[in-house]
Amino acid sequence: MVRSLAAGATLVLCLAVPPLAAAEDAPTSGVSARFWIGRWSDYEDCLRTAPIDRIEDVGQGVTKPRRAFFRPGGVAASAIVKVLPRKRMKGFWESYQAEVAAYVLDRILRLDMVPVTVERRIEGDLASVQLWIDRTRLLSDVGAEVPPRPYEWARQVRRQRVFDALIANIDRNAGNMLVDEDWNMILIDHSRAFMKNETPFLDEISAVDRPLYEAVKALDEATLDEQLKPWLFGKGSVKDLLKRRDKIVEKLEKLARERGEAAVFTP
Repeated sequence: MVRSLAAGATLVLCLAVPPLAAAEDAPTSGVSARFWIGRWSDYEDCLRTAPIDRIEDVGQGVTKPRRAFFRPGGVAASAIVKVLPRKRMKGFWESYQAEVAAYVLDRILRLDMVPVTVERRIEGDLASVQLWIDRTRLLSDVGAEVPPRPYEWARQVRRQRVFDALIANIDRNAGNMLVDEDWNMILIDHSRAFMKNETPFLDEISAVDRPLYEAVKALDEATLDEQLKPWLFGKGSVKDLLKRRDKIVEKLEKLARERGEAAVFTP
């Protein structure tokens, strides 16, 4: 679990959302680090089966993640490994399964902000294996830089808030959010998500793009039972998630009645 000492303050600063307005974002010359989009199955297969040359300590993080380097020739070069059976650590429940669950839900919602993550046995232990993303910075290192595409950045911030509220992610901070050269937001470190039936960021949710809103609203128990529940903790975990979903939808629809749909449900 990577952290920044000033994570809380930096998060507030960097996640400021510009007002909604009709405007064009300036083009950028950066390179997206979300190279897995469109090739999810290829990377999932690689992370599950590719021969590992070596595993090294990352050297930071409460959960002591390690980095696995794959034998050259595959689609992925390396991955973050967390051998983290569900247990309580320093006052918090942690679980490698939650890392996988965050990716599975990301795929269901077509969010494309969580790197490919799978379960794999590493040196005899079950672990989460998440695609390592290069050419990024922690949001905590961005400082007061202004995003070159403020309206696209605002769209991503709103998506992050909805997603973290939905997965009960009590540990989102500027030390576990990545920003690539094109200012795409990449979300990592979800080992504490899904553990408590809380709805963080609910107060900060004021708008969201309609595609994500419709995807969240369309979540159903049967799909979540089949695809997500195997990674969750507790018999009522799916029902709890849907209750959080209902709170999010209720708030957004209330805001839409008060401010108008165009002000709340963005393109």
